[in-house]
Amino acid sequence: MNYPRIMIAATGSGTGKTTITCGILAALKDKGLNPCSFKCGPDYIDPMFHRNVLGLEAGNLDTFFTEDDVTTSLFLDEYAGDVAVIEGVMGLYDGLGGTQIKGSSYDLARVLKAPIVLVINGRGMGRSILAEIKGFLSYDKSNLIKGVVLNKVSKGFAKTLSNLIETELGIKVVGYVENNQAVSVDSRHLGLVMPNEIDTINEKLSVVRDIVKEGIDLNCILDIARSAEDIEAACNQSDIVNANHMKLAVARDEAFCFYYKENLRMLERAGVELEYFSPIHDKVLPKDINGILLGGGYPENYLNELANNGSIKTAIKKAIDRGMPVLAECGGFMYLLEYIANKEEKMYQMVGAISGSSSFKGKLVRFGYVTIEKDDTFLIKGHEFHYYDSDNNGGDLSVTKASTGSTVKGMHFNGRLCVGYPHLYYPSSPKFVENFLEAMKDYGKCKISI
Repeated sequence: MNYPRIMIAATGSGTGKTTITCGILAALKDKGLNPCSFKCGPDYIDPMFHRNVLGLEAGNLDTFFTEDDVTTSLFLDEYAGDVAVIEGVMGLYDGLGGTQIKGSSYDLARVLKAPIVLVINGRGMGRSILAEIKGFLSYDKSNLIKGVVLNKVSKGFAKTLSNLIETELGIKVVGYVENNQAVSVDSRHLGLVMPNEIDTINEKLSVVRDIVKEGIDLNCILDIARSAEDIEAACNQSDIVNANHMKLAVARDEAFCFYYKENLRMLERAGVELEYFSPIHDKVLPKDINGILLGGGYPENYLNELANNGSIKTAIKKAIDRGMPVLAECGGFMYLLEYIANKEEKMYQMVGAISGSSSFKGKLVRFGYVTIEKDDTFLIKGHEFHYYDSDNNGGDLSVTKASTGSTVKGMHFNGRLCVGYPHLYYPSSPKFVENFLEAMKDYGKCKISI
């Protein structure tokens, strides 16, 4: 079947593909269409923009996490509406370690047979831009690049460059975006700031939408998307069938907000009821739960609030001490420690279910894809990106960096508990999820009382 789809990729990070992708999605909505979106790679922030601000379905797809057939199956399963817009990551060909194709935007486009529109930063460039585009085209072995967007160029110069590009390279220039500081988005140590932290974000995105509508040919974008080859799933997505009803308490608030749509969907399809709670605002855990999931996020920005909510900390510690299964990733893991120190080294008391503390290191501690094993047996794949580190990261599992092959001992794991810094991608290992659900089932329905 034909699923209209297009990838918005770029020559490198900081080129403007996120802003342009959001603008295209908003403009398509304004045109009366119903787009959905996907993000290439292990990025939580961009899909949050798409979901929370634009109100769109948004997922994460990654060819390191899943094999081609599973990646395709996930895409088709989540596809909704009239057209899918897939946002690339880094430079088009930048995959594992920045040197491999695996895990790159291009590799995902290859798997999904998705035509690519390449965003080029034309600021400070003239005819040299042809050489840059020609290099990217020559490296496109599957002939997927179907168009170019010129970013940060004036209307007049964009017309001149477009004529040169189309005449000499035979590639369509689908539009341009002028340099506009009014729509710039601040940076933070973990990518873009979250949508609810940006003043007047809706106004900014309205400006982006209007700029895109003025400079980019949306009909051409749609024509390219509709020209995609037919695609079908080579296999059924590896869903887990579990007839027994179970309830999982999922932390979700300002501090804990990093969740892959694919992870939550996989749990729900296994018959798990997800009940959300807030470690900041709630005093008790949800009733009759079989397990707890603490995702990543920004607990370091809410240390006062988390430290002062003693009731929920006590409830979580009591549940874990009783043997309740728990998954905790990065920020969620930090929260389970005894203390988190802020940048001024002031200590804030956390749950204390795991001994130790976490503190800011002033630099990126670990970054990149990892494969996680127990006694040489594959468990699951994940990704790390954090500036905080703990004095007790655990030593129960082998965590191997995909780009270098280097392995360290890390994470706390005992069959019912798996916590540590890596963010996990559940579709990479249905068996891992099955084992956690078995632990939840064995625990039985647990009524927590304080």
